[in-house]
Amino acid sequence: MKMRSLRREDFEFIIEMEPRWRDMDGLRHINHATYLSFLETVRIRYMEQLGIDVNEWEGENSSILAGMKIDYHQQSTYPNQYDIGARVVRIGHKSFDILNALFEENNPIPVVTGVFTVIGFNYALQETVPVSDIIKKECRPL
Repeated sequence: MKMRSLRREDFEFIIEMEPRWRDMDGLRHINHATYLSFLETVRIRYMEQLGIDVNEWEGENSSILAGMKIDYHQQSTYPNQYDIGARVVRIGHKSFDILNALFEENNPIPVVTGVFTVIGFNYALQETVPVSDIIKKECRPL
């Protein structure tokens, strides 16, 4: 599936967010770093909704971000309203991918998409662990 063909309906988990005036850059569009912050917020809330406590740094079964790939499909400006979706699209033995897509109100094409690779991690031992069953149940490949 091409990322530009994603639609809001492809996501069961969606959060609304609004950019601020200060989120625009000198070219009068929302700055790329702002999108990363928005996607991070949604990714963390999604994981919390799944029962993964990302603040459990001393825990035996937490996670750590290993990588990301971001694609910018079109520009966006202030003021605006965004719907940002999240879903698990790949499961490995010790890692999984979360797909995010950010949509403007009344625009079916995503402004930005991102795939975030997350690793199961034991912070007490500082080592990787297998992906939890909670995440495995949530996976819906593209």
